[in-house]
Amino acid sequence: MTTYVLVPGFWLGAWAWQRVTTRLRADGHTVYPLTLTGLADRAHLAGPDITLDTHTADITGLLTYEDLTDVILVAHSGAGAPATVAADRTPERIARIVYVDSGPIPDGIQPIDMTGRDLVETHLRDGWRLPWIDLDQHAANGTKLDGLTDADRALMATRATDHPVGALTQPVKLTGAVDTLPKGLISCMFPLDQITEMIRAGHPWFAGMDDPRWEIRALPTSHWPMFSEPEGLALQLAAFTK
Repeated sequence: MTTYVLVPGFWLGAWAWQRVTTRLRADGHTVYPLTLTGLADRAHLAGPDITLDTHTADITGLLTYEDLTDVILVAHSGAGAPATVAADRTPERIARIVYVDSGPIPDGIQPIDMTGRDLVETHLRDGWRLPWIDLDQHAANGTKLDGLTDADRALMATRATDHPVGALTQPVKLTGAVDTLPKGLISCMFPLDQITEMIRAGHPWFAGMDDPRWEIRALPTSHWPMFSEPEGLALQLAAFTK
């Protein structure tokens, strides 16, 4: 059986993984869904002082204090940056890092530049927090909503919390240790043939994924598969080898 640490993307908390967690645990796996500082059940800790280091420490702290090893670390969407840095700092605890519609941020890059600086700055509130962006606006920007029910959409809008933008503006600092780890991608936005072409073209979202340590899978559904395809996502995660 496998130990999973599940890190949600922007605006979400551990609650977002509930259906995936239930399925993985029913199959005998150990699962730790994580809420990053300033979000969801930790929203009372939100503030302008939260940085990428804060969210990285959330992950490494869980790994350390629960004494987790041989972990599959799962990062959804905007969690790609803190999960990558956390894996780089604690590679001895990570068996594989899996990105769900996400990817690693290169050393020295600010996550906001991979997310879309204009999108973030357009919606920024109080100079430090990024409110939930309506799903219809996400769709207008090309984000897939396939499979999301009205109940899913209402749940996301109701429970989403402002995301501390300081976690997006601090540059990523890597030692290179994360480069040695096996990695996986579960792509919901792009089919495998399109990913192959983008890798060949050198698209920054898929930089380095021609490395044999990468295992790439497709799960055609919305950008939020923990809501639109939780069973399929759990099965995909369980299929990754350590």
